[in-house]
Amino acid sequence: MRIIAGLYRGRVLKTLRGQQLRPTSGRLRETLFDVLGNAVQGSVFVDAYAGSGAVGLEALSRGAKQAFFLEEYAAACRLLSENIAALGAARSARLLCGPAHKGLRQLERQGVRVSFCFLDPPYALHREAMGALLGLTRSQLMAPKGLIILQHSRKETTELQVGGWNRVRLLVQGSNALSFFQASYVAERSGAFQASSVS
Repeated sequence: MRIIAGLYRGRVLKTLRGQQLRPTSGRLRETLFDVLGNAVQGSVFVDAYAGSGAVGLEALSRGAKQAFFLEEYAAACRLLSENIAALGAARSARLLCGPAHKGLRQLERQGVRVSFCFLDPPYALHREAMGALLGLTRSQLMAPKGLIILQHSRKETTELQVGGWNRVRLLVQGSNALSFFQASYVAERSGAFQASSVS
């Protein structure tokens, strides 16, 4: 697996074999960052259920000023730490080893304000991730115009509204989907991310 674009373009990331981790494919990552565009530059990015950290490290490569990586599995945490070190990204990357929902609460308590929060749970943890999504919509962690992005199986449905946040875009690619959520008052006023899908 390689970083697609930016400062670390072409750099190889270590990954774990097996079904516990489901790395976001290069094609889907490219689609995600095409959607986010220049807004990533200078942003604060959270990569939850981070695995190898490919999404958060891609964000740093493309100009995010800080990325937080939340990962529960010890082996994945060790590998992610190695990937951060190999890229020389330790100054702008922070790794929290433990359940995603606890990491999100910790960041909120510390007064962090997040531009983008990417949730990419293993399929078996989809229900847990939906709980984390609901918690995010009720927290002070997200910046006023922030986006929460949930990666899930295209077979899994997501609500059009969660905790006062609208699903403003749905992207379908292969067996995976990305659901984008934004605070309702922002989405209705700005119309920044219109609902659409691609295959």
